[in-house]
This record gives sequence, C-alpha cells and structure tokens, in this order.
Amino acid sequence: MNHFIRNNFLAIWVTLAVVFAFAKGATVYQQEPAKAILTSLAMPTASDKAFADYWYKGKAEINSYTLEKDRYGQICPGEAVLVFVTEDFRTDKQVKLESDNKEAATNVLKVNFIEKFLTGIYDYSVMTSVFSPVDTKAFPHALKVATSVQEWCGMAYLQLNNRNRAYQIEGKSYFEKEVQEDIALERVLLEDEIWNKIRLNPESLPTGEIKIIPSFTYCRLRHQLPAVLQANASLKDYAGTDFSEKKLKVFSLDYPEKKRSVAIIFQEAFPYKIMGWTETNISKGKSLTTKATLKKTIITDYWTKHNVTDLPLRDSLDLKYGLK
Repeated sequence: MNHFIRNNFLAIWVTLAVVFAFAKGATVYQQEPAKAILTSLAMPTASDKAFADYWYKGKAEINSYTLEKDRYGQICPGEAVLVFVTEDFRTDKQVKLESDNKEAATNVLKVNFIEKFLTGIYDYSVMTSVFSPVDTKAFPHALKVATSVQEWCGMAYLQLNNRNRAYQIEGKSYFEKEVQEDIALERVLLEDEIWNKIRLNPESLPTGEIKIIPSFTYCRLRHQLPAVLQANASLKDYAGTDFSEKKLKVFSLDYPEKKRSVAIIFQEAFPYKIMGWTETNISKGKSLTTKATLKKTIITDYWTKHNVTDLPLRDSLDLKYGLK
C-alpha cells in the first residue's frame, strides 16, 4: 500500500511540475543549467571544420569601413568597425561567461558594430553589441542586443534581453521623452541580428513580407521607440557597381511605412565577410543614403593588444578617426 501511494505521489508531482512549467512559459531561454541545449550546432552551409578553423581559434575578425553617414540632412564623414568573435555566453544572466560554469552557457557569435562620424564641431560615437547563439535551432534569435549613442549633447542607451517568450527592452537617455523606457515586444527578426545571421548561415534569412524590429541605432538617432514593423526582404546576387569584388550577395530590407531601405552586401562563400552596406532614409525632407565600404580586415586577439606600443596596429586597419 505504501509502495502504491509513493508511486502515485511521484507521478502526481511530476505531472504538476510539467503543468507548472508550461503555465510559466518555460523555454530553453530560461533553462538553468543550459547543458540540454548544447547538443547540436546549426551550421548547414559551412562544414563544422571550416567553421571551427575560422571562428574557434581564439581570435577575432576585425573589419574597418569608410563611412558616409546620414545625419541632420547631410552626409557626414566617418568610419565604422565590425568586430566578430565567438565566446561563451550565460543563458540565464545573459552576460559573458567568466566562471567555470560551462553548463550555464552556450556559444555565441558576437558582433560589436561601431560607428564614429563628424557632424561639424562635434562627433558621434555609436556602438551596438549583438549576441547570437551558434546553435540556431535552440536559439532562433539573438539573446541580447545593447546600443549606446554618445554625442556632445548627451547619451542614450537601449538594451534588449530575449527571455520569458518575448523581447524585454529597457531604454535610458539624456533626453526627457526617453529618460526611462520599458517595453515588451514579440520575438520577430531583429535588424541588428542580421549581421550575425549572415556570418552563421545567410540562407536562413527570411524573404518576402516579414515582421521586423529596426536597428536600435536607427531608433535612437530618430528618437523612436523600438517597434515591430512590416518590411519586404530579399536575398539576391549583388548586381550593383559600388562593390567590385566578384560573387557577392545582397540582403535587402524595405520599410514602406518609414520610407527606409537597408542593403547589406557580403561574400557569397564562407566566411561570408561583410563588404559594406547602405541605408536610405528621409532626413530633413530629403532622401539620403548612408554608405559603408570595406577598407581592411585583420584577424587578431585584440584584447591582448592594449599597450601604447600596439597603436601601430591601427594602421593595418587604416583607421583615421581617433588616436593613431
């Protein structure tokens, strides 16, 4: 009898636990530890060896770009840097793993997207960090996006965390209307995660009419809250003349509501290097196009190159803005 009661109590307890988990909306994004989600890598367009040889050597890919940036109804001179690197990332706290607790982490491809441009006497410094799990089957979207904008008037910040079956977004700003923002949005494609999706597998990019959240840089510079918008997306062979390298692809977005378009040009073959991009907006009543063109690429463990004696390495990226 006691044996019967114990078995039934255990069955009831397990059933209640499962029901409670579903009621709370538990997903792989909330699991702790995360060992269960580290079983398979979704890299269908590049061999595991090619991917590992390129991305798991303990170094980063750093790309510099000449930047012509639309701001204040004019095209401003500047430059951009894209830093791509893989690292272990905690799925619960959504920060870089710095302990030995590997079971609480998954591997991500991180991009630090940096833009610096001049608007006259003062300059802008913009940076977006995007953390995209390599295991795209378990994690279809980035786990975290953070954007900061600094200029001589003040600073603005946006952070997205992918948890509880939604995007939780928090914003803070120098500007009164943006001083404190807390919103939740449905999980759709993020414009900011497209760069990592291209590097992981461009064939996975959606096409046709899609739901998407515009880039956080766009939102902050236009003083707009992030929102889910409709856009038309396409992935085609590049047929333009601005980028001369052969065998290129272009992923394009058109936002009818905003009269805005974005095009990202990249290599057709692995490792799908980003050759440049364009972004067309209405600015001060005019249609203006931001353009970035690749200058240099280096592969290095830049986090060890922090001494003054390492400054000449900036020349290898042909960086003109800031110290040389």
